[in-house]
Amino acid sequence: MKLLVLLILAAIVISLGSGLWFLARDDQGSTRVLTALKIRVGLSAILIGFLVVGYLQGWISSSVG
Repeated sequence: MKLLVLLILAAIVISLGSGLWFLARDDQGSTRVLTALKIRVGLSAILIGFLVVGYLQGWISSSVG
């Protein structure tokens, strides 16, 4: 469970870095920045959905209290 969350977070950070790289290095008409943004948004949505399902299924519990 923790490994999957960490892998998705790492993929989000890599997508963020590649978007920054493409923004700094690519030409004006390039769509690679947009593609990196789409990937990052998709991965973030998957991560949020996975965390919500994990919480509702009892895989993730709150340690507060």
